[in-house]
Amino acid sequence: MNDWRQFRIVALAIGFLLFTLAACTPPTKNPAPQPILPPTGDTAPETGQADETEVGADDLAMDVDLVAIAEGLNRPLFVTGAGDGSQRIFIVEQGGTIRIWRDGDLSPTPFLDISERVNDNAPERGLLGLAFAPDYASSGRFFVDYTDAEGATVVARFAVDPNDPDRADPASERQVLRIEQPASNHNGGMLAFGPDGYLYIGTGDGGAANDKFGNGQNPETLLGKMLRIDVSIDGDPPYAIPPDNPWVEMDWNGVDVRDEIWAVGLRNPWRYSFDRATGDLWIADVGQRLYEEIDLIPADASGPFNFGWPIMEGNHCFPENTECDPTGLVLPVLEYGHEGACSVTGGYVYRGQDFPRLNGVYFYSDYCSGDIWTLVPDGAGGWRNAMILDTNMSISSFGQDDRGELYVTDLSEGGVYRIVLDE
Repeated sequence: MNDWRQFRIVALAIGFLLFTLAACTPPTKNPAPQPILPPTGDTAPETGQADETEVGADDLAMDVDLVAIAEGLNRPLFVTGAGDGSQRIFIVEQGGTIRIWRDGDLSPTPFLDISERVNDNAPERGLLGLAFAPDYASSGRFFVDYTDAEGATVVARFAVDPNDPDRADPASERQVLRIEQPASNHNGGMLAFGPDGYLYIGTGDGGAANDKFGNGQNPETLLGKMLRIDVSIDGDPPYAIPPDNPWVEMDWNGVDVRDEIWAVGLRNPWRYSFDRATGDLWIADVGQRLYEEIDLIPADASGPFNFGWPIMEGNHCFPENTECDPTGLVLPVLEYGHEGACSVTGGYVYRGQDFPRLNGVYFYSDYCSGDIWTLVPDGAGGWRNAMILDTNMSISSFGQDDRGELYVTDLSEGGVYRIVLDE
């Protein structure tokens, strides 16, 4: 389709159909191990319900605006810097291309075009993620997440053309992981390097509804998880297992857990990020019937981590009005309902240089409402949540450039916008 308004309508209609089917079909209880308990002596991070009261002049009083930097894009899904000091901004388009924006201009020639390898025939398929290696300035390596012709998730490594820093070599692809997908939705797709230099890969639960395929609490599958691997090596296999991954030396109720797994119990982590100042990990996990959630793992927290899906949706037992045991589960720092909303879009903690008043503020949004929200500690062990901007955009992602400035992508209208503060 060339009319992206029509695309949005179709995507929302499909999402509503899946929601309706989930709501009308009695959920089935999937056979699964018991919740993972933290090792002796460790505790899950402290969490709680966010305070949604008005913010005051002493904390988040601000006038935030969006300034367009690029328009006319084809379903932009992500934006990031390369970390190489070039100040280029790389924009991921769902159909399989990556574009470069620099000094006010959008390059007409893609940095990478793998559209012939990418299957984007469903709203949650396509080229979904991009992460530049920490040593990209010297190695020229970067990683993408896409769905292939069979609908499987592929994490692949590419290299920049040694003769042209604005072009990647499509022939340099080396597949790192390939994960079969039983349905077209809940593909996750985000990639990010942590402060530890390892690659974190967010995977959905396989799709459909009610964790139909039993993956969220299944230790023997990579679906419904956060994976953590070492991609700094050359050789076969194309990655190594970090020795401190939580299940390298542990079983789960007598069942061997895939060593790649860092956390379990995710439904569809749609954007996560590391706070570049603290190393804390923020994860936005898309809910099903009633609740969207944002999870936080402090940099000094010890795993293993279980985010609870499908035992819980947000802070509530799933299905609602049933009993469950939340012992050992990481509960969200924030949840919100579906009144005018449908799908959380995770963001970043601002650590840029241009707007010091935003330092430490976490930004996030919802794909359906287009509202942009902020989240900060309230100083008393809880959180303060505020809606700061009402847009009519389909905000598919936030992004961060090399200087720490923040951006949003509008899927339906094809724009990328910088977040600015009118001081």
